[in-house]
Amino acid sequence: MQAVIFDVDGTLVDTVDLHAGSWVATFRHFGHDVAFDAVRAQIGKGGDQLMPVFLPDAVVERDGEAMEAFRKDLYMREMIGRARAFPGVAELFRRIRADGRRVILASSGKPDELARYKTLAGIEDLVDAETTSADAEQSKPHPDIFLAALDGLPPEEAIVVGDSPYDAEAAAKAGLRTVGLLSGGFPEAVLREAGCIAIYRDPAALLEAYDASPLGQG
Repeated sequence: MQAVIFDVDGTLVDTVDLHAGSWVATFRHFGHDVAFDAVRAQIGKGGDQLMPVFLPDAVVERDGEAMEAFRKDLYMREMIGRARAFPGVAELFRRIRADGRRVILASSGKPDELARYKTLAGIEDLVDAETTSADAEQSKPHPDIFLAALDGLPPEEAIVVGDSPYDAEAAAKAGLRTVGLLSGGFPEAVLREAGCIAIYRDPAALLEAYDASPLGQG
């Protein structure tokens, strides 16, 4: 195995509730009442895949671009400052790189969000490559972001670490295996059903079990 590809939100940084809150506020601003828990269950998808779950296609076509811009501004102004990195992220990345493997980030978020998260987790110098929504025509659970992350690397030479079923579904479509983390709040059964081959509490737990994990055995 040559590379480990990481999702970011919910996997490396504790932002799932923040993103859900920003979407609920955005929907409300545009006249749509959507429950927080319903939105939270969709976090891990990009806005292009999340909005159609709750809104008619005609509304998404008419207002989708404005809604995404409103949500992004709201999130960056009021919410991203409350984000926190999960324990053990930098240490896990160092362990992977010590094995001679590349660390790649694959996020449905925007590039400026990813830059903030790298600083937050102290991993600016520990990432070999990254892809964001800017590199994908469609967000997860479509495979575009992971295919861009592979950048020609055979799928059997990489493994994904993510927190949502959408990570596992997107990875499988790209021919990749997925290790699941519970840090994003999705139930273990949901991650297993989506195809995760192993599940750990959070990055620190994965690091603790590294040698016996798919990362260590790969």
